[in-house]
Amino acid sequence: MFKRIRRIHFVGIGGAGMSGIAEVLHNMGYEVSGSDAKASEVTGRLEAMGVRVSIGHRAEQVIGADVVVRSSAVEMTNPEIVEARQRLTPVIPRAEMLAELMRLKYGVAVAGTHGKTTTTSMVAAVLARGGLDPTMVIGGRLRSLGAGARLGRGDFLVAEADESDGSFLKLSPTIAVVTTIDEEHLDYYRDLEHIKETFLQFINRVPFYGSAVLCLDQENIQALLPRVEKRFITYGLKGQADLMARDIALKAMRSEFTVLRQQEVLGTLCLQVPGLHNVYNALAAVAVGLDLEIPFPVVREGLEEFTGVDRRFQIKGTVRDILVVDDYGHHPAEIQA
Repeated sequence: MFKRIRRIHFVGIGGAGMSGIAEVLHNMGYEVSGSDAKASEVTGRLEAMGVRVSIGHRAEQVIGADVVVRSSAVEMTNPEIVEARQRLTPVIPRAEMLAELMRLKYGVAVAGTHGKTTTTSMVAAVLARGGLDPTMVIGGRLRSLGAGARLGRGDFLVAEADESDGSFLKLSPTIAVVTTIDEEHLDYYRDLEHIKETFLQFINRVPFYGSAVLCLDQENIQALLPRVEKRFITYGLKGQADLMARDIALKAMRSEFTVLRQQEVLGTLCLQVPGLHNVYNALAAVAVGLDLEIPFPVVREGLEEFTGVDRRFQIKGTVRDILVVDDYGHHPAEIQA
Protein backbone atom coordinates (compact mmCIF):
# COMPACT_ATOMS: atom_id res chain seq x y z
CA MET A 1 0.00 0.00 0.00
CA PHE A 2 1.09 3.57 -0.57
CA LYS A 3 3.57 4.78 2.05
CA ARG A 4 1.31 7.51 3.44
CA ILE A 5 -0.83 4.82 5.12
CA ARG A 6 0.70 4.06 8.51
CA ARG A 7 -2.09 3.59 11.06
CA ILE A 8 -5.12 1.42 10.26
CA HIS A 9 -8.08 1.38 12.66
CA PHE A 10 -10.67 -1.44 12.70
CA VAL A 11 -14.19 -0.84 14.02
CA GLY A 12 -15.44 -4.27 15.06
CA ILE A 13 -11.94 -5.75 15.27
CA GLY A 14 -13.12 -8.79 17.23
CA GLY A 15 -15.07 -10.20 14.28
CA ALA A 16 -13.72 -13.37 12.68
CA GLY A 17 -12.96 -11.76 9.33
CA MET A 18 -11.79 -8.43 10.73
CA SER A 19 -9.32 -9.85 13.24
CA GLY A 20 -7.56 -11.91 10.58
CA ILE A 21 -6.96 -8.92 8.32
CA ALA A 22 -5.83 -6.85 11.31
CA GLU A 23 -3.33 -9.56 12.28
CA VAL A 24 -1.87 -9.80 8.78
CA LEU A 25 -1.49 -6.01 8.50
CA HIS A 26 0.12 -5.87 11.96
CA ASN A 27 2.63 -8.51 10.87
CA MET A 28 3.30 -6.52 7.70
CA GLY A 29 4.48 -3.66 9.90
CA TYR A 30 1.48 -1.33 9.93
CA GLU A 31 0.33 0.33 13.15
CA VAL A 32 -3.00 -1.38 13.80
CA SER A 33 -5.63 -0.36 16.33
CA GLY A 34 -9.25 -1.27 16.77
CA SER A 35 -12.37 -1.33 18.89
CA ASP A 36 -15.11 -3.78 19.68
CA ALA A 37 -18.27 -3.85 21.75
CA LYS A 38 -16.87 -6.44 24.17
CA ALA A 39 -13.65 -8.19 25.09
CA SER A 40 -13.12 -11.72 23.79
CA GLU A 41 -10.46 -14.34 23.29
CA VAL A 42 -9.85 -12.80 19.86
CA THR A 43 -9.32 -9.25 21.16
CA GLY A 44 -7.08 -10.62 23.91
CA ARG A 45 -4.93 -12.42 21.36
CA LEU A 46 -4.59 -9.28 19.25
CA GLU A 47 -3.58 -7.25 22.31
CA ALA A 48 -0.96 -9.86 23.20
CA MET A 49 0.51 -9.37 19.72
CA GLY A 50 0.80 -5.61 20.27
CA VAL A 51 -2.40 -4.39 18.59
CA ARG A 52 -4.07 -1.58 20.55
CA VAL A 53 -7.66 -2.69 21.21
CA SER A 54 -10.31 -0.55 22.92
CA ILE A 55 -13.51 -2.01 24.33
CA GLY A 56 -16.43 0.22 23.47
CA HIS A 57 -16.80 2.66 20.60
CA ARG A 58 -15.73 6.29 21.16
CA ALA A 59 -15.14 9.03 18.61
CA GLU A 60 -11.66 9.93 19.85
CA GLN A 61 -10.35 6.44 19.07
CA VAL A 62 -10.10 7.19 15.34
CA ILE A 63 -8.00 10.33 15.80
CA GLY A 64 -4.71 9.82 14.00
CA ALA A 65 -5.91 6.93 11.85
CA ASP A 66 -5.06 7.09 8.13
CA VAL A 67 -7.90 4.75 7.21
CA VAL A 68 -10.80 3.17 9.10
CA VAL A 69 -11.98 -0.36 8.27
CA ARG A 70 -15.62 -1.09 9.09
CA SER A 71 -17.16 -4.47 9.83
CA SER A 72 -20.42 -5.14 7.98
CA ALA A 73 -22.01 -5.52 11.42
CA VAL A 74 -21.15 -1.91 12.32
CA GLU A 75 -23.72 0.78 11.52
CA MET A 76 -22.78 4.05 9.82
CA THR A 77 -24.13 5.80 12.92
CA ASN A 78 -21.33 4.32 15.05
CA PRO A 79 -19.53 7.25 16.77
CA GLU A 80 -16.15 6.21 15.38
CA ILE A 81 -17.49 6.03 11.83
CA VAL A 82 -19.22 9.40 12.21
CA GLU A 83 -16.02 11.00 13.56
CA ALA A 84 -13.85 9.51 10.82
CA ARG A 85 -16.16 10.81 8.10
CA GLN A 86 -16.23 14.26 9.67
CA ARG A 87 -12.43 14.25 9.62
CA LEU A 88 -12.48 13.09 5.96
CA THR A 89 -10.61 9.94 6.96
CA PRO A 90 -11.38 7.16 4.43
CA VAL A 91 -13.88 4.63 5.80
CA ILE A 92 -13.83 1.36 3.88
CA PRO A 93 -15.59 -2.01 4.26
CA ARG A 94 -13.63 -5.07 5.35
CA ALA A 95 -13.80 -6.51 1.83
CA GLU A 96 -12.03 -3.50 0.35
CA MET A 97 -9.05 -3.94 2.68
CA LEU A 98 -9.00 -7.67 1.91
CA ALA A 99 -9.08 -6.80 -1.80
CA GLU A 100 -6.06 -4.55 -1.30
CA LEU A 101 -4.14 -7.40 0.36
CA MET A 102 -5.21 -9.74 -2.44
CA ARG A 103 -3.99 -7.27 -5.06
CA LEU A 104 -0.45 -7.79 -3.75
CA LYS A 105 -0.64 -11.59 -4.17
CA TYR A 106 -2.23 -14.30 -6.28
CA GLY A 107 -5.57 -14.66 -4.53
CA VAL A 108 -7.54 -17.83 -3.85
CA ALA A 109 -10.99 -16.74 -2.66
CA VAL A 110 -13.51 -19.26 -1.34
CA ALA A 111 -17.18 -18.25 -1.48
CA GLY A 112 -20.42 -20.11 -0.91
CA THR A 113 -23.49 -20.18 1.28
CA HIS A 114 -22.04 -23.13 3.23
CA GLY A 115 -18.63 -24.67 3.78
CA LYS A 116 -16.42 -21.72 2.97
CA THR A 117 -14.56 -21.50 6.30
CA THR A 118 -13.60 -25.18 6.33
CA THR A 119 -12.84 -25.22 2.60
CA THR A 120 -10.65 -22.10 2.91
CA SER A 121 -8.79 -23.77 5.76
CA MET A 122 -8.31 -26.97 3.75
CA VAL A 123 -7.01 -25.01 0.75
CA ALA A 124 -4.55 -23.17 3.01
CA ALA A 125 -3.38 -26.51 4.46
CA VAL A 126 -2.80 -27.92 0.96
CA LEU A 127 -0.84 -24.87 -0.22
CA ALA A 128 1.23 -24.85 2.97
CA ARG A 129 2.07 -28.55 2.59
CA GLY A 130 2.92 -27.84 -1.06
CA GLY A 131 5.62 -25.38 0.04
CA LEU A 132 3.81 -22.27 -1.21
CA ASP A 133 3.78 -20.67 2.27
CA PRO A 134 0.50 -18.77 1.71
CA THR A 135 -0.86 -15.80 3.58
CA MET A 136 -4.27 -16.79 4.93
CA VAL A 137 -7.32 -14.92 6.20
CA ILE A 138 -9.98 -17.33 7.45
CA GLY A 139 -13.30 -16.65 9.17
CA GLY A 140 -12.56 -19.14 11.93
CA ARG A 141 -9.76 -20.40 14.17
CA LEU A 142 -7.72 -23.09 12.45
CA ARG A 143 -6.94 -25.64 15.18
CA SER A 144 -3.49 -26.55 13.87
CA LEU A 145 -2.52 -22.86 13.72
CA GLY A 146 -4.37 -21.62 16.79
CA ALA A 147 -5.47 -18.60 14.74
CA GLY A 148 -7.50 -17.58 11.71
CA ALA A 149 -4.76 -15.63 9.95
CA ARG A 150 -1.12 -15.87 9.04
CA LEU A 151 1.30 -13.78 6.99
CA GLY A 152 3.21 -16.10 4.67
CA ARG A 153 6.27 -15.42 2.55
CA GLY A 154 4.82 -16.95 -0.60
CA ASP A 155 2.98 -15.42 -3.54
CA PHE A 156 -0.50 -16.67 -2.62
CA LEU A 157 -3.22 -15.33 -0.35
CA VAL A 158 -6.02 -17.72 0.63
CA ALA A 159 -9.13 -15.98 1.93
CA GLU A 160 -12.75 -16.53 2.75
CA ALA A 161 -15.02 -14.39 0.58
CA ASP A 162 -18.12 -13.07 2.33
CA GLU A 163 -21.16 -12.95 0.05
CA SER A 164 -23.59 -11.73 2.72
CA ASP A 165 -23.69 -8.12 1.48
CA GLY A 166 -22.27 -8.54 -2.02
CA SER A 167 -18.93 -7.07 -0.95
CA PHE A 168 -17.02 -10.10 -2.26
CA LEU A 169 -17.35 -8.46 -5.67
CA LYS A 170 -14.54 -6.13 -4.57
CA LEU A 171 -12.16 -9.11 -4.70
CA SER A 172 -10.26 -10.09 -7.84
CA PRO A 173 -9.00 -13.60 -7.11
CA THR A 174 -6.82 -15.65 -9.42
CA ILE A 175 -8.76 -18.74 -8.33
CA ALA A 176 -12.40 -18.44 -7.25
CA VAL A 177 -13.99 -21.37 -5.41
CA VAL A 178 -17.78 -21.58 -5.04
CA THR A 179 -18.96 -24.38 -2.76
CA THR A 180 -22.73 -23.80 -2.66
CA ILE A 181 -25.39 -21.27 -3.61
CA ASP A 182 -28.54 -21.24 -1.49
CA GLU A 183 -31.23 -18.78 -0.47
CA GLU A 184 -29.74 -16.76 2.38
CA HIS A 185 -29.01 -13.15 3.39
CA LEU A 186 -32.37 -12.01 2.04
CA ASP A 187 -31.98 -8.80 4.03
CA TYR A 188 -29.56 -7.81 1.24
CA TYR A 189 -30.55 -9.94 -1.77
CA ARG A 190 -33.96 -9.66 -3.44
CA ASP A 191 -34.31 -13.38 -4.10
CA LEU A 192 -32.41 -16.49 -5.19
CA GLU A 193 -31.97 -15.19 -8.74
CA HIS A 194 -30.26 -12.07 -7.39
CA ILE A 195 -27.94 -14.30 -5.33
CA LYS A 196 -27.07 -16.43 -8.36
CA GLU A 197 -26.37 -13.40 -10.56
CA THR A 198 -24.05 -11.96 -7.92
CA PHE A 199 -22.12 -15.24 -7.65
CA LEU A 200 -21.81 -15.31 -11.45
CA GLN A 201 -20.24 -11.86 -11.35
CA PHE A 202 -17.81 -13.09 -8.68
CA ILE A 203 -16.81 -16.11 -10.77
CA ASN A 204 -16.29 -14.00 -13.89
CA ARG A 205 -13.95 -11.62 -12.04
CA VAL A 206 -11.27 -14.29 -12.38
CA PRO A 207 -8.57 -13.18 -14.88
CA PHE A 208 -8.02 -14.99 -18.17
CA TYR A 209 -5.08 -16.92 -16.68
CA GLY A 210 -7.01 -17.95 -13.56
CA SER A 211 -9.72 -20.49 -12.91
CA ALA A 212 -12.95 -21.14 -11.03
CA VAL A 213 -13.52 -24.27 -8.93
CA LEU A 214 -17.24 -25.12 -8.83
CA CYS A 215 -19.39 -27.81 -7.21
CA LEU A 216 -21.24 -29.57 -10.04
CA ASP A 217 -23.69 -31.31 -7.67
CA GLN A 218 -25.23 -27.95 -6.75
CA GLU A 219 -28.17 -27.18 -9.05
CA ASN A 220 -27.83 -23.44 -8.57
CA ILE A 221 -24.17 -23.57 -9.58
CA GLN A 222 -24.90 -25.93 -12.48
CA ALA A 223 -27.40 -23.43 -13.85
CA LEU A 224 -24.66 -20.78 -14.11
CA LEU A 225 -22.12 -22.86 -16.05
CA PRO A 226 -23.27 -21.83 -19.57
CA ARG A 227 -22.54 -18.21 -18.64
CA VAL A 228 -19.18 -18.73 -16.94
CA GLU A 229 -16.65 -16.89 -19.10
CA LYS A 230 -13.42 -18.20 -17.58
CA ARG A 231 -11.78 -21.61 -17.32
CA PHE A 232 -13.45 -23.72 -14.65
CA ILE A 233 -12.94 -27.03 -12.87
CA THR A 234 -15.90 -28.94 -11.47
CA TYR A 235 -16.03 -31.34 -8.54
CA GLY A 236 -18.73 -33.55 -7.07
CA LEU A 237 -19.96 -37.05 -6.33
CA LYS A 238 -22.15 -37.59 -9.37
CA GLY A 239 -22.54 -36.60 -13.00
CA GLN A 240 -19.50 -35.74 -15.07
CA ALA A 241 -17.45 -33.62 -12.68
CA ASP A 242 -13.75 -33.19 -13.47
CA LEU A 243 -12.86 -34.29 -9.95
CA MET A 244 -14.94 -36.92 -8.17
CA ALA A 245 -15.11 -38.92 -4.95
CA ARG A 246 -15.92 -42.63 -5.02
CA ASP A 247 -16.07 -45.46 -2.45
CA ILE A 248 -16.98 -43.05 0.33
CA ALA A 249 -16.84 -44.48 3.86
CA LEU A 250 -18.21 -42.16 6.55
CA LYS A 251 -16.94 -43.24 9.95
CA ALA A 252 -17.53 -41.87 13.46
CA MET A 253 -15.17 -38.90 13.38
CA ARG A 254 -13.47 -39.29 10.03
CA SER A 255 -14.14 -40.14 6.40
CA GLU A 256 -12.37 -42.00 3.61
CA PHE A 257 -12.85 -41.86 -0.15
CA THR A 258 -11.12 -42.40 -3.47
CA VAL A 259 -10.34 -39.37 -5.64
CA LEU A 260 -10.74 -39.56 -9.42
CA ARG A 261 -9.69 -36.94 -11.97
CA GLN A 262 -11.56 -37.43 -15.24
CA GLN A 263 -12.02 -41.11 -14.32
CA GLU A 264 -8.31 -41.59 -13.46
CA VAL A 265 -7.86 -42.88 -9.91
CA LEU A 266 -5.47 -40.57 -8.03
CA GLY A 267 -5.61 -42.29 -4.66
CA THR A 268 -7.45 -42.56 -1.36
CA LEU A 269 -7.95 -39.75 1.15
CA CYS A 270 -8.50 -40.29 4.89
CA LEU A 271 -9.85 -37.13 6.55
CA GLN A 272 -9.74 -36.45 10.29
CA VAL A 273 -13.03 -34.56 10.03
CA PRO A 274 -16.43 -36.29 9.66
CA GLY A 275 -19.36 -35.92 7.30
CA LEU A 276 -20.23 -35.97 3.62
CA HIS A 277 -20.06 -32.17 3.53
CA ASN A 278 -16.34 -32.40 4.36
CA VAL A 279 -15.83 -34.79 1.45
CA TYR A 280 -17.12 -31.98 -0.79
CA ASN A 281 -14.94 -29.40 1.00
CA ALA A 282 -11.87 -31.60 0.56
CA LEU A 283 -12.60 -32.15 -3.15
CA ALA A 284 -12.59 -28.38 -3.67
CA ALA A 285 -9.21 -28.16 -1.92
CA VAL A 286 -7.86 -31.04 -4.04
CA ALA A 287 -9.01 -29.20 -7.18
CA VAL A 288 -7.17 -26.03 -6.15
CA GLY A 289 -4.02 -27.93 -5.24
CA LEU A 290 -3.91 -29.85 -8.51
CA ASP A 291 -4.63 -26.67 -10.47
CA LEU A 292 -1.53 -25.16 -8.86
CA GLU A 293 0.44 -28.25 -9.91
CA ILE A 294 0.89 -29.60 -6.40
CA PRO A 295 1.29 -33.39 -6.74
CA PHE A 296 -1.63 -35.42 -5.41
CA PRO A 297 0.46 -37.22 -2.73
CA VAL A 298 1.37 -33.79 -1.30
CA VAL A 299 -2.25 -32.60 -1.51
CA ARG A 300 -3.25 -35.76 0.35
CA GLU A 301 -0.70 -35.10 3.11
CA GLY A 302 -2.05 -31.58 3.63
CA LEU A 303 -5.64 -32.78 3.91
CA GLU A 304 -4.89 -35.81 6.07
CA GLU A 305 -3.08 -33.53 8.55
CA PHE A 306 -6.06 -31.15 8.69
CA THR A 307 -7.77 -31.32 12.10
CA GLY A 308 -10.58 -28.82 11.57
CA VAL A 309 -11.74 -25.34 12.52
CA ASP A 310 -13.17 -24.19 15.84
CA ARG A 311 -16.98 -24.23 16.00
CA ARG A 312 -17.21 -26.44 12.90
CA PHE A 313 -18.46 -29.72 14.41
CA GLN A 314 -16.05 -29.22 17.29
CA ILE A 315 -16.24 -31.95 19.95
CA LYS A 316 -16.34 -30.27 23.37
CA GLY A 317 -16.64 -33.43 25.48
CA THR A 318 -19.10 -35.89 26.95
CA VAL A 319 -21.57 -35.22 29.77
CA ARG A 320 -23.54 -38.19 31.16
CA ASP A 321 -22.83 -40.20 28.00
CA ILE A 322 -24.08 -37.31 25.82
CA LEU A 323 -21.64 -36.04 23.19
CA VAL A 324 -21.47 -32.22 23.20
CA VAL A 325 -20.68 -30.60 19.84
CA ASP A 326 -20.18 -26.88 19.14
CA ASP A 327 -21.04 -25.73 15.62
CA TYR A 328 -21.66 -22.34 14.03
CA GLY A 329 -24.14 -23.77 11.51
CA HIS A 330 -27.51 -22.00 11.50
CA HIS A 331 -28.90 -22.41 7.97
CA PRO A 332 -31.24 -25.45 7.55
CA ALA A 333 -28.81 -27.04 5.07
CA GLU A 334 -25.94 -26.62 7.53
CA ILE A 335 -27.93 -28.14 10.38
CA GLN A 336 -28.91 -31.06 8.15
CA ALA A 337 -25.24 -31.65 7.28
